Amino acid sequence: MHSPHDPYVRVSGAREHNLQDVHVDIPRDTLTVFTGVSGSGKSSLAFGTIYAEAQRRYFESVAPYARRLIHQVGAPAVGEITGLPPAVSLEQRRSAPGARSSVGTVTTLSNSLRMLFSRAGDHPAGAERLDSDAFSPNTAAGACPECHGLGRIHRTDEELLVPDPSLSIRDGAIAAWPGAWQGKNLRDVLDALGYDVDRPWRELEAEDREWILFTDEQPVVTVHPVRDAGRIQRPYQGTYMSARRYVLHTFADTKSRTLRAKAERFLTSVPCPVCGGSRLRPEAMAVTFAGRTIAELAALPLSALAEVLSGAGAGGEETARVLTADLLARIETVTELGLGYLSLDRTAPTLSSGELQRLRLATQLRSGLFGVVYVLDEPSAGLHPADTESLLGVLGRLKEAGNSVFVVEHQMDVVRRADWLVDVGPLAGEHGGRVLHSGPPEGLAEVPESATRRFLFPVESEATPLREPRTPTGWIRLSGVERHNVRGVDAAFPLGVFTAVTGVSGSGKSTLVGQVLAGALADRQAGEEAGAGERFCAAVSGLEAVDRLVQVDQKPIGRTPRSNLATYTGLFDTVRKLFAQTETARERGYTAGRFSFNVSGGRCETCQGEGFVSVELLFLPSTYAPCPDCHGARYNPKTLEVTLRGLTIAQVLDLTVESAASFFAGTPAAERALTTLLDVGLGYLRLGQPATELSGGEAQRIKLASELQRTRRGHTLYLLDEPTTGLHPADVEVLMRQLHGLVDAHNTVVVVEHDMAVVAGADQVIDLGPGGGDRGGRIVATGTPEEVARSAESRTAPYLAKALRS
Repeated sequence: MHSPHDPYVRVSGAREHNLQDVHVDIPRDTLTVFTGVSGSGKSSLAFGTIYAEAQRRYFESVAPYARRLIHQVGAPAVGEITGLPPAVSLEQRRSAPGARSSVGTVTTLSNSLRMLFSRAGDHPAGAERLDSDAFSPNTAAGACPECHGLGRIHRTDEELLVPDPSLSIRDGAIAAWPGAWQGKNLRDVLDALGYDVDRPWRELEAEDREWILFTDEQPVVTVHPVRDAGRIQRPYQGTYMSARRYVLHTFADTKSRTLRAKAERFLTSVPCPVCGGSRLRPEAMAVTFAGRTIAELAALPLSALAEVLSGAGAGGEETARVLTADLLARIETVTELGLGYLSLDRTAPTLSSGELQRLRLATQLRSGLFGVVYVLDEPSAGLHPADTESLLGVLGRLKEAGNSVFVVEHQMDVVRRADWLVDVGPLAGEHGGRVLHSGPPEGLAEVPESATRRFLFPVESEATPLREPRTPTGWIRLSGVERHNVRGVDAAFPLGVFTAVTGVSGSGKSTLVGQVLAGALADRQAGEEAGAGERFCAAVSGLEAVDRLVQVDQKPIGRTPRSNLATYTGLFDTVRKLFAQTETARERGYTAGRFSFNVSGGRCETCQGEGFVSVELLFLPSTYAPCPDCHGARYNPKTLEVTLRGLTIAQVLDLTVESAASFFAGTPAAERALTTLLDVGLGYLRLGQPATELSGGEAQRIKLASELQRTRRGHTLYLLDEPTTGLHPADVEVLMRQLHGLVDAHNTVVVVEHDMAVVAGADQVIDLGPGGGDRGGRIVATGTPEEVARSAESRTAPYLAKALRS
């Protein structure tokens, strides 16, 4: 029995996921870092066991309604945990936030700003004082009635709807209309209404063209179809829908991603003409503070907003002073984490998972909680080394406030600053799940089987010699780039080499690479001479040397547990065919469709083949719990009677990539997909692992693996956005071998990257900065890593120089 004053969190018999009956003691009131290769079990210990148990105890302590849900959510597989205080989890959420979510809503800074305008704003003479809801675009009281608080509306015009006016309506002049019967029906209805559908579009009267494309009328007319030989077609009542109405209706209501994407091609998004993009009603926009509207203040970078508020609050009334002081204190924690370049109105879907997590961390810092365990998932993800120092300062302050800070982390600079280190391994999946070291970081030097040891304590004799930089075979030149904070920049991207694009958070890296360069190449591939990418440049040259563009980002591979590794890579099609070929399946007449969990027949109908049911917790975010009928298997009992070499379809989906590679040896279609997944370091993932459980880095490497298994054609340019996110340094080496292999095969690789070990091994570096937001957006240094490391202006240079030395 442990003393109630025992200063340790003691875990005994942890068996969650791949943990092998783990026993570990972790001191409270420390900064404890969990390390290990990807898939070793560190997240299973920190989140799946320690945090999950704290959450379960919380449920037990509240209303009977919540206790009823515990058996649904499930308890972690652990013998006992003692000394565990309440816990707060700050994971990198896999789900994408909605379009109405913004920096202001995530940090609750918007609430404080709205209060300031309501209580201390300058209202027009004689106008009623508005309450804070009137300044929110997400409430009926505040939202602009035209755009419903979104700030933009979708419009279309004749040029978009009819790209080729030499065609007649019957020949398909109205490109926006649907194909097949639905399109024929609309043409027949127009014909019945008396319009000439056989004359070239440009020869029709202007008022007829206007009505056909834009009318809101929906006349009903009797259509007499032209009879085809051998087919009897009776007259029917047809309803007309204009091209604009059809496109807007499809865009707003369709569940089909393909139809929505097609409709989007015929629309342009423009600022709302009523509110000018401010998203608010005119009454709210008439109120000012420090001479500016709330929309103008929300559009400023947080660092600039702080300057405005400091000046305005100093000599004002008591109410204004108190409210601005609170706002400034809240903004300070966000800017301290290197996010001063963000504005309150920046929408959450445009933020990286690392940025989102640091915003939530800043909010926690102001909450004033103490005696809590904070469990963080790679808070340094997406951080430039210069910003990591600030992060460590914030984590230190959380600890000093009387909290325990447990961090899952791969960044060695953070690991070195830990009070306590828990190293899990030695490898991933079934070859991991053991605690190799629990103690002060220096003790890891005595653990030879740890994959972390050689990165924490590098030995000079083991250092990898730097390669001689490759020589570019050509250049893509972008001149006069104008996009976001990148203003009037000339950039040259070398071909045939490995290029790393660096810079502090918000310096413009993703804008330059992910939007401008990728957009210009995508437009060229689509045969458009000047599409989205080239619109952001004065001139572009060198694109003709690239045959193909592959852009790999960190967006989720799916948004529900229904999407997984096997379905995304196409491997699941092969697996289902193999099951359909078994003797039992053939006897019963089961086709490959029977083994899909996305259609009725073979799946469990209780959970509709998801394996999980969503548990709504009312006062907490909803969570997924295993299905009470199939217990996560996804299939009904009859389907699970069919086995392939002794395994059911559910058991095959539960295999790790590494185990599946042995199981499917000799099946070429499966081998190819599994080998590429192993090559990018994902051997520890389960085939059926839901997309909702994958990190941004894992999703990106799955996309890369899907790309690598295709037959290569011509010179390909690979663009990757921080591919090492969530990767242990040992896994980074595996991934880099793959990427350098692509360059050796006469392709081009461009990565946006913060890992200095990766940058040091690049052929060319393009460094943006010097700061973030308005203080960035310029190319500070370019050249080989050695050349950039000598730049006096670059904030990356000192960290790159250190990496080159080691």
